[in-house]
Amino acid sequence: MKKSLFLVILVSLVKLDVSAQPKQWSLRECCDYAVEHNITIKQQENQCRQQEIQLSNAKNQRLPDLSGSASQNFSFGRGLTAQNTYTNTNTSSTSFSLGTSVPLFTGFQIPNNIKLNQLNLEAATQDLEKAKNDIRMQVAQAYVQILYNMEIADVAHRQISIDSAQVARLQALLDIGRASEAELAQQKATFAQSQLTATQADNNLQLAILAMTQLLELESPEGFSVVRPQIASVGDNVIATPDDIYAAALSTKPEIQAQQLRLRATENSIKIAQAGYYPTLSFSAGLGSNYYKTSGFKAEGFGKQLENNFSQYLGFNLSIPIFNRFQTRNSVRSAKIDRENQTLQFDNTKKSLYKEIQQVYYNSVAASQKLRSSEEACKSSETAFQLTQAKYEQGKATITEFNEAKNNYLKTESDFTQARYEYVYQQALIQFYRGKELTF
Repeated sequence: MKKSLFLVILVSLVKLDVSAQPKQWSLRECCDYAVEHNITIKQQENQCRQQEIQLSNAKNQRLPDLSGSASQNFSFGRGLTAQNTYTNTNTSSTSFSLGTSVPLFTGFQIPNNIKLNQLNLEAATQDLEKAKNDIRMQVAQAYVQILYNMEIADVAHRQISIDSAQVARLQALLDIGRASEAELAQQKATFAQSQLTATQADNNLQLAILAMTQLLELESPEGFSVVRPQIASVGDNVIATPDDIYAAALSTKPEIQAQQLRLRATENSIKIAQAGYYPTLSFSAGLGSNYYKTSGFKAEGFGKQLENNFSQYLGFNLSIPIFNRFQTRNSVRSAKIDRENQTLQFDNTKKSLYKEIQQVYYNSVAASQKLRSSEEACKSSETAFQLTQAKYEQGKATITEFNEAKNNYLKTESDFTQARYEYVYQQALIQFYRGKELTF
């Protein structure tokens, strides 16, 4: 019984310890959370909803309308009596009517307006996806900055361990008379500088975490941490040419799709303007009745008059444009100019995309070259440091030579870390421009 109770308590403590550990966020989790909670994206979603309403309004233009009216009039002085004669007396009348109208032909304005709003809705949807991509790229950049600062902090704390060990070593040598007070003081100063560097690195890491949590709209950066991904070697990835990346981006990037849709929409805008050249035909129908009473004269009852005066009507209305002060012609001209401007905007968007891809490509090439060279430099400086450390411990190198070798090694290690994450980020951007998920 005691053994079973002990096992239950042990399992509970293990579960409690696991639950107390802070959650580590992957890049995908950060991107998904940012997309879900970002205010700009929510505003863009509202723009899509507004465009859906506009499309609904355009479709509803095909439906008949229905309106009713009621009026009560009082007349004083000379007026028409029920016997169709005029006399000086007070009269009152009550009327009711109900009418409807249906557009039969509007010069193709309604179907083109529906198509225009459909394209605008699709363009707004692509704008929403563009906003999501923008926030994903910002999150990825902030994520890489955290990873880089984490590595720098690790390097800085390793430097503290090395310097602390050397301080203890020199203190021991000083105690047996094999080291001087000056050497120990110099190493203590180096140790203090290493502690300052580590503090600065920790602060930079905390600021990077703060920037990420603010981007994610989290209330506090406390307990936030990210997953360190496994980074492939340089030779595992082949950098595609800018033209290949651009060809893939043209069919996937939402900003290109949005501009294409808006360019197609300008054709419908021209057709809507040209509808002013066509005649319009509508059908209307209605019914009504009225009640009439003249002061001093006997009148039939209210219900009887409404029954006797009840009337219905059907009608067609044809409107033929002849001359409207060139408004239709100028509307068509204006719509064509809008099409030219949209064509220019589309071309400018494509050029901007190609420039972005070129920048990412050459940044990736530079990052690849920098990664190779910094890796070799890091290996060489590590070997040099190990040799100098061995010579220093044997008394064949000075403390100054030891610190120079150590600092050079830690600097090249820091440069290698920076180059590695820059390379990973640029490779992820290339895949992202090719329509793949932003991940590493």
